[in-house]
Amino acid sequence: MRRHLLVALALLAGLLGGFVPAAAQAQNRFWLVNETGRVIERAYVSSSRVSNWGPDILGTGVLPSGRRVWVTPNFGDCVLDVRVTYQGGGDEERRQVNACGISQIVFGRGGAGAGARVGGGAGAVVSPGVAGNPSFWLANQTGLTIREVYVSLATQSTWGNDRLGANVLQPGQRLQVSLPAGVTCLVDVRVVYMDGRAAERRQLNTCSISQLNWR
Repeated sequence: MRRHLLVALALLAGLLGGFVPAAAQAQNRFWLVNETGRVIERAYVSSSRVSNWGPDILGTGVLPSGRRVWVTPNFGDCVLDVRVTYQGGGDEERRQVNACGISQIVFGRGGAGAGARVGGGAGAVVSPGVAGNPSFWLANQTGLTIREVYVSLATQSTWGNDRLGANVLQPGQRLQVSLPAGVTCLVDVRVVYMDGRAAERRQLNTCSISQLNWR
């Protein structure tokens, strides 16, 4: 009888150990703000772990410039990707945004506040670690073919996916690297050459440059 009681208590403890109250879970909800001067016709939000975008969160509506929409993802991940399509053509993306640490993701000319918004102009010169736009061009100036490229914010513990996918970066070619603005300017970069050798650069302040020349 006692043995059965101990087994039952162990099972109950296991179940309770895996339970996290809703109030304690991280919140990945945010305002999607359009400050582009154009109409956003479609918008997609997905976890950075998956490869498909899922349904258009605007449904049958649109998001005019100067307006915003409240986004409540149906998944619990903090790190997500956002893609918008403009009326008349053109797309824009924000990759690996930590939505649990911000309140808004802003597309357009509105700039970015530290930990609060994503958006703003490229090439702004700011101090390391504060808000800005860390996106940049990676230029292969090594004379060697690069088969893999990994770029992550310095605050992240993993590299994420190979940004080249099935492609390679030949000598003289460039790769556009898009990163979430308004979070941090410090970036880690890792490349893998065709012969398997790898090279890394850590804690780069890419908000102060538009192109990283990899030599």
